[in-house]
Formats: sequence, structure tokens, C-alpha cells
Amino acid sequence: MTATDSGIPVPEPSAVSAPFWAATRERELHMQRCAGCARLVWYPRFACPHCGHDELRWERLSGRGVLYAVSVHHRPALPALADKVPYSVVLVDLEEGVRIMSNVFGPPPAVGAVVRLAWTPLPDGRNLPAFESA
Repeated sequence: MTATDSGIPVPEPSAVSAPFWAATRERELHMQRCAGCARLVWYPRFACPHCGHDELRWERLSGRGVLYAVSVHHRPALPALADKVPYSVVLVDLEEGVRIMSNVFGPPPAVGAVVRLAWTPLPDGRNLPAFESA
């Protein structure tokens, strides 16, 4: 992990996650789909955690979903997040049938709320995926 100028730590792309991070430059959410069992795979991996198949293909997702769980944080985990409290760590069930952990910044959302993808720009041209009320 490296820290941005804002102090927010950001993962360095690895061989397996590079396509995900490249897509964030275009503000697109991409995930892998297993050629063996056809299930979506999140987070990026070399092999499917469901069936072990090693042929994973990247595809673009809608970025729309429903909140499955919400944890509201009133104290920042990092000094760089001090101006973003309260913020929520959320589990989002995307309409494509996969669950992702992310954040909602601003007023705390409710479980069951419909959300859409939002983006936090990074200095290097990538973007961090977050969510907002739809």
C-alpha cells in the first residue's frame, strides 16, 4: 500500500488486480467471471474460489445494488478521513449477483437502500469505488 497526497492508503496494482485498477481510470467497475462455473469473483484472484478453475475473464458491471449491511464510523480510521466522518463501511449486493465491500460517504444509509457507484479520484488518475444513494 502507498499513501496518496491526501494520506489515504491505496493498494498498488498487482499482476492479478491491474485490469481492475485500469478500469477505474475510466470510472468503470470490472470483476472477474469464472469460465468454469460462471460465477463472479471478487476480489481479483488467479483462480476461482468457488470451483478452482483458473480461467477468469474480466467484465464490466453496472455498479447498481442494494445495501446488505452498514457500519457507521463516527471517528476516522485515518487522519486523512477526518473530514469525511461520518462515513459508512458497507456490503453491497450488486444487481449482477455478487457482494462487494466499500464505503458510503455522507449521511449514513439504511440496510436495503438502493445505491449506485460513485468514485473518489486519486492523484495518479485511478479512482476508488464507493457508493451513494441512487
